[in-house]
Amino acid sequence: MSLFERMPDVAFRLMSLVMAVQDFFHPYIDRRVATFGIREKMTVVDYGCGPGRYTTRFAKLVGPAGKVYAVDVQRLAIQTVKSKMRKENLGNVVPLLAQGYQSGIPDQAADAVCALDMFFGLSDPAAFLNEIHRITKPEGFLILDDGHQSRQETLRKMKAADKWEIIMETPDYLRCRPIHPFNGLPW
Repeated sequence: MSLFERMPDVAFRLMSLVMAVQDFFHPYIDRRVATFGIREKMTVVDYGCGPGRYTTRFAKLVGPAGKVYAVDVQRLAIQTVKSKMRKENLGNVVPLLAQGYQSGIPDQAADAVCALDMFFGLSDPAAFLNEIHRITKPEGFLILDDGHQSRQETLRKMKAADKWEIIMETPDYLRCRPIHPFNGLPW
């Protein structure tokens, strides 16, 4: 099963245009990203990267010693990110076309995973959260927003997956850490 039913290219282009207009008239992405806790040398995953509006910001924050995986199920999203990488000379971005819920990222590679404006569209949120758990370091974190669903629905899906502990809740997003069998034990 795929994350979303793949949208037609024309719908992706329209979505990208709407985002570009929104960013032009209401530039909030940089302020939002500044609250995520992303720093130099981190490995960050922009899951559901779309046209790369967050990917480029993450790449600049982690710097040349860091890495950003830009993951999406939409081929056009990956092509768009590759184009932005060339245009902005960002050599620390690895675009990946997800195969269903399989990202292609190695186990425990990510310091941070950001899943923004996409969780609401998943047909199997537990499978997605399992994949994110697999790729996140034990001390890593997940930034997850509600997108086009209620916070109550997001929390219900998170609880059902039983892989994540919510460590911070803001009106804008949840910050979560992976639950591992030995988290919190003194040895």
